[in-house]
Amino acid sequence: MSSPKEAVEAVVEAGQGVAHHAPEVVFGWDGMIVSSVVLVLAYVFIISEKINRAVIALLGAGLMIFLGVLNQELAVEGIDFNTIFLLIGMMVIVGIMKDSGVFQYVAILAAKSVRGNPRALLIVLSIITAVFSALLDNVTTVMLIVPITLLLTEQLKLNPYIFLVAQIFASNIGGMATLIGDPPNILIGSAVGFSFMDFVYNTAPAAAIIMVVMIVFFDLVWGRKLTTSLKARAHLLHYKPEEALTDKPLLMKSLFVLLLVIFGFVVGHGQGIEPGTTALTGAALLMLLNIYKFDAETQTHKVHQALGEVEWETIFFFMGLFMLVYGVEHTGLLSLLGTKLLELTGGDLAYTGFVILWASAVFSAIVDNIPFVATMIPLIESTAPSFGGAEAIKPLWWSLALGACLGGNGSIIAASANVMVASFAEKAGHRISFVKFLKLAFPMMLATIAIAHVYVKFVYFPGRLNI
Repeated sequence: MSSPKEAVEAVVEAGQGVAHHAPEVVFGWDGMIVSSVVLVLAYVFIISEKINRAVIALLGAGLMIFLGVLNQELAVEGIDFNTIFLLIGMMVIVGIMKDSGVFQYVAILAAKSVRGNPRALLIVLSIITAVFSALLDNVTTVMLIVPITLLLTEQLKLNPYIFLVAQIFASNIGGMATLIGDPPNILIGSAVGFSFMDFVYNTAPAAAIIMVVMIVFFDLVWGRKLTTSLKARAHLLHYKPEEALTDKPLLMKSLFVLLLVIFGFVVGHGQGIEPGTTALTGAALLMLLNIYKFDAETQTHKVHQALGEVEWETIFFFMGLFMLVYGVEHTGLLSLLGTKLLELTGGDLAYTGFVILWASAVFSAIVDNIPFVATMIPLIESTAPSFGGAEAIKPLWWSLALGACLGGNGSIIAASANVMVASFAEKAGHRISFVKFLKLAFPMMLATIAIAHVYVKFVYFPGRLNI
């Protein structure tokens, strides 16, 4: 094993290799400064909520191009089309599925299982969200669960806010448990060669512990305050689940396609097929099954109707946000910050792991966790010879995975699943404020990272009593 000094030198050298030279921009301004100013201004306007966030994100992306931080090809390269295709595909599938009445059916079943008790419902929906996020992915899960949640809270005359916040946390915590649950895990697994079971053994226990703590916290703080009238509970329990199913043939087609898509998510990774490709193909198949018996005019109408279920404002917000963040990444700012963070550890493996854990959480709450993780991967890889090889630095990968996934709970735009929940809520007339969510979520996110810190310490560095 090399000395701590050599480890630090490896990190610095890697950072220099990963970082791009700041491009020349209009008026000769430094690319790092320009991209940072544009990103900060965009976030200020998004946080202020005075102007539509999609408009701000697209304007910011346009400025990155016109000021010379990115050219058009690089801007497009910055868009994570896997996420975009996943969102569009699942929006279409969910939109078609809802016409069968399946969400009302599941909502009534869920309510009946807890006798309409809102406190128990908060716990049940959170657990379902976490489990589904681990087995599917968190974006797909919230698109299936949130419509059910909104229906239930409407019937019980409850404010859905705390239910939705709990599901955001549950989706990111559950997604952390497996290879396919959250995009950072997919990036890390692909780069390092970790299997599905590697994540189950290493991140799933942490996810389970944090999920239990989260459920207890939500129940103690908010669960006891959730009350509804006996009349509302009785009215909901009066419904018969089977009566909610208005189109059983459509339900059968939808479930068939959804199962195929889920199967594709599980096996596709090993075949090099991204979840976005699977979701988009599934959406096309479901549209085909839904229209092939009709004439051309009716087919066109049904396709327009299906595509109308896509939240295009959300899609364009993501595209703009990806380009904005890529502008900052392209100038080398993220690489520079990552390198400086690792330099602080002095070549100590345990300290390096904890710096990665906390830094990835904070950065993931501010910018999208995908470019940050993509930047950190080569930096961490470069330290392997100095720390004793690829096997020795495995704790660093798990620290990165835990931090990036949990950091997704830090703000409403920190993770794709969060934005989708906010989009569904706004469409239903329950807008989730950026600042209100931040005040609640960021401290809770820090608390979950503290738990992850203890987990990493005892699992990977049990002999280090001073950290």
